[in-house]
Amino acid sequence: MEPICIAIIVAGGSGKRFGNKVPKQYLNLNGKPLIRHCVETFLAHPEISSVLPVIRMEDQDRLREALAGLQFLEPIIGGLERQASVKNGLESLYTKHPKNVLIHDAARPFISLELITKVLNNLQVSGAVVPGLKISDTVKQHDGKHIISTLDRKQLISIQTPQGFRYSDILKAHRDVANLGYTDDAAVAEANDVKVTFVDGDPKNIKITNPDDLTKKINNMNNWEYRVGSGFDVHRFGSGDHVTLCGLQIPHDYGLIGHSDADAPIHALTDALLGAISHGDIGDHFPPSSEKWKNVSSDIFLTHAVNCVHKLNGKIINVDLTIICETPRITKYRKSMISIIAKILKISPARVSIKATTTEKLGFTGRNEGVAAQATATVATPFKDK
Repeated sequence: MEPICIAIIVAGGSGKRFGNKVPKQYLNLNGKPLIRHCVETFLAHPEISSVLPVIRMEDQDRLREALAGLQFLEPIIGGLERQASVKNGLESLYTKHPKNVLIHDAARPFISLELITKVLNNLQVSGAVVPGLKISDTVKQHDGKHIISTLDRKQLISIQTPQGFRYSDILKAHRDVANLGYTDDAAVAEANDVKVTFVDGDPKNIKITNPDDLTKKINNMNNWEYRVGSGFDVHRFGSGDHVTLCGLQIPHDYGLIGHSDADAPIHALTDALLGAISHGDIGDHFPPSSEKWKNVSSDIFLTHAVNCVHKLNGKIINVDLTIICETPRITKYRKSMISIIAKILKISPARVSIKATTTEKLGFTGRNEGVAAQATATVATPFKDK
């Protein structure tokens, strides 16, 4: 099966402007190298098939140390300039035939899952998409000494990465305009008559250019608070031939009774996320008295809770689910459950824990009358003392 989208992480710079012997992409930011922040975020996105680092020949050992424990494509050696490095990366993917590629600078470690999603969604209707920020300062053109003119800032944006492209289009563009010193891939595409669309970028997605950028950002990152929420839900058995747990239909002698699909683990997790951000509970957002929610899939509830977290500029750090029942046996379904939950939450499967236990024949679950679930969620949000 051909990959849908591969992320190319451009990390071939020497960091001379940064004034450090070690290239900036390998410097530490809150306990992890900058490049690891990038790669982890792309790997956590459900629509990214794999990640390809493009690096200097002499940084191979640094890269493997920085990305230890992560799965990524064999790194490609870049060229003398950024344009040549990206072309090398694109050429290396020729036999993999990806539909799309995202090209991202390793010096932007604060890339978010939301911005990746925005670029990918727009890439479905446009052959080339870049994130950009509107300019608030007045911009003037100069000749090196004197002001020549004032530019209309309403027609200007500053461009970020990741930049998304149809793989075949951007490969052709790089082949046709090779070695011309373009500083971003949108310029390469434009030079080859590819129409480029832009979407709103993320002000937090800054490029680390000098040591002050790194210091200021670390200070900003330290202004986060971590909040924990918990949830619990119960559904009894009734007639049916399957139960739905963590979005997965599991064959069973009984079904679960509920207003929606009675997915107890997802209901508990929804409450945990809403609790972590003090947004009430699932019943406040989706009243069981409303026919609108009758028999609907519970992933709607969980997606809503995720969106509530993201509207606060929050991040889901990890979740822990415990399913309590005598039957069905959960073990063989756990991996699929984790994959489903991670995709809904837009986090890495490594941040999702799903366990199962019994009550040793005690209580209603011990009598095999139904299923219970409890969940805990950890969320990071910008600190506000209000």
